Amino acid sequence: MKQRKLEILLEQVGGFESPNVNLEQYATPALLAAEVLHFAYMQGDLEGTVSDLGCGTGMLAIGAKLLGAEKVIGFDIDRKALEVARKNAEKLGVDVDFVHSDITDIEGHADTVVMNPPFGAQTKGSDRPFLLSALKTSDVVYSIHNCGSHNFISKFIGDARITDWYTTAFQMKRTFKFHKKEVEIIKVEIYRIVR
Repeated sequence: MKQRKLEILLEQVGGFESPNVNLEQYATPALLAAEVLHFAYMQGDLEGTVSDLGCGTGMLAIGAKLLGAEKVIGFDIDRKALEVARKNAEKLGVDVDFVHSDITDIEGHADTVVMNPPFGAQTKGSDRPFLLSALKTSDVVYSIHNCGSHNFISKFIGDARITDWYTTAFQMKRTFKFHKKEVEIIKVEIYRIVR
C-alpha cells in the first residue's frame, strides 16, 4: 500500500471524545502516522507482532494492521479512548486487540513497537516510562518525540541504539482551551531504536 493511500484511510480514524490534558491526548495526525508507519513498513518491521503503547484512539495500531502486521495490540490507560479505538478498527475492517493497561504493566513480547508517547508538556519526563516499556517488550521501537530529544534519548536507551532518526512536522489541532491556534505545526523527531 502506498503511503498516500494509507493516509487517506487513516483520516477516517475518529479522535478523542473528551481528551485528557494530563495524559497529553493529542491525536496523531493521519499524515504523520502514515509517514512513520510507511517508514517502518519499508524497513520490514511490520511483518510480525506490533504493539502500540499509549494507542489512544488507535491511529498507529490500525495503520500497522492495514500495512499487513500479523498481530497488533494497542495498549492504553483510558477506557473511553479504547472504546473509540475499537469502533475505529471496526470501521476500517481490521482486527486489532485493544488492552486496558498502565504503560508500566505491559508484558509479553512484540517484534516492533510504534508509539507517540506524551511529549512531557504537562509532566516532564512522561515519555520515559513509554521508552522503558517499549525497550523491555520489543526488538524495534518507532517513537515520536519533541525536536531536540536526540541527546536525551541516546543516553536514556542504554545499550539499545538509534539506527535512524529524522525531523518532520506534527500538525497539532486545537484540542484544549489554552490552545490559541486552530492548527499548530510543531517539529518532531521520529526515532527507530533497536535493542
